[in-house]
Amino acid sequence: MKQLVLSEWLLTQLNQSNFPARMPNHRRIYEVIRRAITSRVLPAGARLPSTRRLAEDLTVSRNTVLAAFEQLLDEGYVASQTGSGTYVTYNQHDNFSKDIAGSNTSDNITDKVLLDSNVSNTRIKSEDSLQLSKRGLAACASTSRQNQSAKQNNSDRVNSRIHNEVQPFTPGEDDYAGFPYALWRRLLNRQWRTPNPALLDSSHDGGYLPLRKAIADYLRVSRAVNLTFDQVLITSGTQQSIDLCARLLTDHGDCAWVENPGYWAARRVLEVNGLQLHPVDVDKEGLAPTTIDYRTTPRLIYTTPSHQYPKGMVMSYGRRRLLLDYAQNVGAWIIEDDYDSEFRFEGRPISSLQGMDQNGRVLYLGTFSKVMYPGIRLGYLVVPPNLIESFKHGLYELQRPGQVVIQAALADFIEEGHFASHIRRLRQIYGERRRLLQAALASIANVGARLSTVDSGLHLVVEFDQACDDVRVTEMASEHGLRVYPLSHYCMGEKCEKGLIIGYAYAATEHITQYGGKLAEVIQEALRN
Repeated sequence: MKQLVLSEWLLTQLNQSNFPARMPNHRRIYEVIRRAITSRVLPAGARLPSTRRLAEDLTVSRNTVLAAFEQLLDEGYVASQTGSGTYVTYNQHDNFSKDIAGSNTSDNITDKVLLDSNVSNTRIKSEDSLQLSKRGLAACASTSRQNQSAKQNNSDRVNSRIHNEVQPFTPGEDDYAGFPYALWRRLLNRQWRTPNPALLDSSHDGGYLPLRKAIADYLRVSRAVNLTFDQVLITSGTQQSIDLCARLLTDHGDCAWVENPGYWAARRVLEVNGLQLHPVDVDKEGLAPTTIDYRTTPRLIYTTPSHQYPKGMVMSYGRRRLLLDYAQNVGAWIIEDDYDSEFRFEGRPISSLQGMDQNGRVLYLGTFSKVMYPGIRLGYLVVPPNLIESFKHGLYELQRPGQVVIQAALADFIEEGHFASHIRRLRQIYGERRRLLQAALASIANVGARLSTVDSGLHLVVEFDQACDDVRVTEMASEHGLRVYPLSHYCMGEKCEKGLIIGYAYAATEHITQYGGKLAEVIQEALRN
């Protein structure tokens, strides 16, 4: 596509696209170019106009275009060549079959056939692949006869956490000392001052409607999720969302691909539901299935593409495209866990995998436990359109969600702008703690340890050589009152990476340099010995 024609085409798309009113111009330009790349209107190798020329053609500032290009560069859609220009990147998906055919494995023909959409015996018919599992059908079968007026009182018992019980650098712990208690109390009191009987009932239709709408608006703008509010279900958090997917979409003995290393709690939920876990290694581009992995056809694929847990890399565009097409070919469902997308300290948020999905294979989930407070026990699950009614029925039948009063207060918290302000405040706090911890641990490079440079999340990863006993290093840190987790405990199978998971969200800012220096001494002592 010639540059002049491209500029005119982009201008037409910007005028015709139904963007949210609050979406900034740089995000609109990014979205239009991204769609052109994913739909192959712009093929691999196509040269984009210069930012100056494009800004003139679109009558926007050059900084606006630069911001859109930077986002595309961050996510791997384009590559910049100094003195030459910006080009659409090489499309890994288009040449994947060639890569397999050229491999030296004895099973390359089998794997090529596995991915060939023209071979009927390896591709599940679309109408079959969109059915629920036997367990899911059974769970939802009686829901249509369910008396919606029946009420069940649920009481949640959560253990309160005493501040001084948590040791510095404990992964997974958040600092909610700065949570706006007075504001939150006022929003809750507002709901109780004008009591609505519906708020005292279980949630029958996927959750409190204003909250579902607020979440849909937020995800559409900030995470490029393609959805309507009706696709949003309110759950009690990540574990419940994964559990619901496993119950309704799989049967006992089905296979689930999981990242290796990966999130242990997700693995536990899948195992409890009788799934056979198949670990798939990750590399710098995220989930990296091999020809050996493709021999095991999954029913579910659990992944954290925007910030891999625990190592932190972002899944590349080529891997995303490949994963989506593979899931469609074999009838697999992808669970995209976007657990901490709010905490990206440099650049812009990475777009969701779900936003690229054109076949309804991705279930997208997130949580408010990191941003608000752990005890709020509220998360969300975005399901494909064809699964909406089944998942609403399954959620009510299996889990009887409640806390509607808290859902109503959270809806006000988001709609009145407090949520965005709270996230900005947390980013500043956590970003400063991250910077201080990185500086305090810089000396570990002297003994060969590698500190992650990922610019998002609430923990850092220190990688060791295979010979190091990372469990022993965590014990040594514990002797100094510092709690970190061994990376090896997040791994499955024979491949076992060694290192430390170091959380910084809960460590007081004024103490990070001191504690980080002590941890650096522990690591250096361990690796020297």
